[in-house]
Amino acid sequence: MLILDADRTRAALDFGRLVPALRGAFAGQATVPARHVHTVGAGEEKGTVLIMPAWSDAGFLGIKTVNIYPANGTRGLPGLHATYVLYDARTGVPLAQIDGNEITARRTAAAAALGADFLAREDASTLLVLGTGRVAQLLPQAHASVRPIRRLRVWNHRAEGARTLAAQWRAAGWEAEAVDDLGAAVKGADIVSCATLANAPLVRGEWLAPGSHLDLIGSFTPAMTEADPACFANARVFVDTDEAPAKAGDLLDAFAAGTLAVEDIEANLAQLCRGERPGRRTTDERTVFKAVGSALEDLAAATLVWRSVEA
Repeated sequence: MLILDADRTRAALDFGRLVPALRGAFAGQATVPARHVHTVGAGEEKGTVLIMPAWSDAGFLGIKTVNIYPANGTRGLPGLHATYVLYDARTGVPLAQIDGNEITARRTAAAAALGADFLAREDASTLLVLGTGRVAQLLPQAHASVRPIRRLRVWNHRAEGARTLAAQWRAAGWEAEAVDDLGAAVKGADIVSCATLANAPLVRGEWLAPGSHLDLIGSFTPAMTEADPACFANARVFVDTDEAPAKAGDLLDAFAAGTLAVEDIEANLAQLCRGERPGRRTTDERTVFKAVGSALEDLAAATLVWRSVEA
């Protein structure tokens, strides 16, 4: 079994290849059982472990284990740690252990970009990122692979983290700045992309401009939420998979508040990628994309990494 470290995994997953790979995966056929979710307690600290399997007709089976500990930020540690093992689906033989953190971060950012490719305005150029973690750091590259992103804004509940990330983006050649006034930043953004582990709403519906696209990719449990229920009112709402309405706190809160009903959700990524449902239709409509992540995305990314090694 090959051991593929973060550098080799990252090298195979540039967004120019990964976003189309996800598009092909959602348009194709694969078996994706519901994830297993468990709460882990060790003393006063609590975390969540996710076990996410998937397999495809192409002959690959992948299993990802993800450990999420939101309090890690206070220790200077990432809140998420993942491992990924790829197998031959025909024999069960292990093929590779692939860096799960890179797979998770890059496929999550790529899924956000895939959603934006269907839902953001064609001329969307100002991107506001909420969060400063692994996924947040990748969002400019991901969105720039599908839209003409020129201006970056970043907000974080710890302002120093936002200033540090903005400086890193400027050093990489972006026009970037940290913001303290979140409401004003949301009002001025074409795409608002949330990649946090928040358990209380950050974005308010009254801040979102006509024609904007709200991308919610951080929260993935009923207790987590990044947007208040008003964000879903008078918007066209899309999800990554049909698991989202049962697992996303953002959606569950909107259902409870009456600003969204399950039947109001317009499409999932598979329906968009297969051309079964339309994406954005007008320049002034407001769109929302809610993702909780899918093992299909992990498998598509891992397959891309494996094929790059085979080549």
